[in-house]
Amino acid sequence: MSDSTAAFVGDIPKNYDGKMGPVLFDHMARMMAQRAAAKAPGDVLEIAAGTGIVTHHLAAMLGNDARIVATDLNEPMLNIARDKFDETQTVAFQSADAQELPFDDDSFDVVICQFGHMFFPERSRAYDEARRVLRPGSHYLFTTWGSNAENPYSELVIETLADAFMSDPPGFMKVPFSLSDARLILEELAQAGFVEVDHEVTDHNPTVASYDEFAHGLIFGSPAFFEINERGGDHADIARDLADRMRARFGYEPSTMPLKAHFFAMATP
Repeated sequence: MSDSTAAFVGDIPKNYDGKMGPVLFDHMARMMAQRAAAKAPGDVLEIAAGTGIVTHHLAAMLGNDARIVATDLNEPMLNIARDKFDETQTVAFQSADAQELPFDDDSFDVVICQFGHMFFPERSRAYDEARRVLRPGSHYLFTTWGSNAENPYSELVIETLADAFMSDPPGFMKVPFSLSDARLILEELAQAGFVEVDHEVTDHNPTVASYDEFAHGLIFGSPAFFEINERGGDHADIARDLADRMRARFGYEPSTMPLKAHFFAMATP
C-alpha cells in the first residue's frame, strides 16, 4: 500500500467525520468515553484520536475535572477535532506516533484508543509505549473491529471496488478489519505485561438515514479515495453503485446494518 493510500488528508477527514462518523464510530465512542470516565482519571491520553469523536464525548463527561491529551499521526484529522472545542476546555491536541509517544513515564491515569491498533506497524511497541506512560495501577482501553464478514457493509465496499477494478482491486478496506482475532490480542497483551485483562464483544445495529451519504463517506472519506484515483476510477459512480448494493443488502433507508467490535480493558501492574 502506498503512502497516499494510507493517509487521511485533503477532504478525507471532513467526509470521514461527517458521513462515516455518525454511523460507524459514535456509538462505540460513547461507550469508550463512559468506561474511561468511570475510572475518574485526572490525566487521559487518547492515541489515534482521529477527528475527535471519542474526545468530544469524553470531554463532555469529564468536564474540566481532567486533562485530556488527544494525539494522532495525521495532523489534518486533528484539525477537524480541534474545531469541536473552545479555549475554555481542558483538551490539548498533539501530533504523535503511538509507537513513540512524546510523553514522560507515569504521566497518565488512562490511555484510550478507538480502532487504531490495526494501523500500527508494530503493535508491540504501541503496547509498550502505552504501558510506559501510564502510572502504576492505571488503565488502558481500546477497541478493534470484528472481521469483514461480521461487518458486512465492508464486504460490500470490497465487492464494489473489486467489480470496478477487476485486474487490480483496491485493498484498503481489509485493513481496518485485519485485527479481529481476540485470542491473538489477548496473547499480545499478556506478553506486554498488562494485568486484569478483560475482553468483550460488542454488537451494534446503527440506523442509516441515507446510504447515499454513507457510501459517499466510505468512498470520499477513507484512503480508498486514493486507490480509486490511482486506477482512474469515477468516485461518484462507485459511491452510487455502493449505495445501491447496501439497499439491496440492508433494505431501503432508514434501515439498520450490523456492526461487531471488540473492547479490551486492562491495567498496569
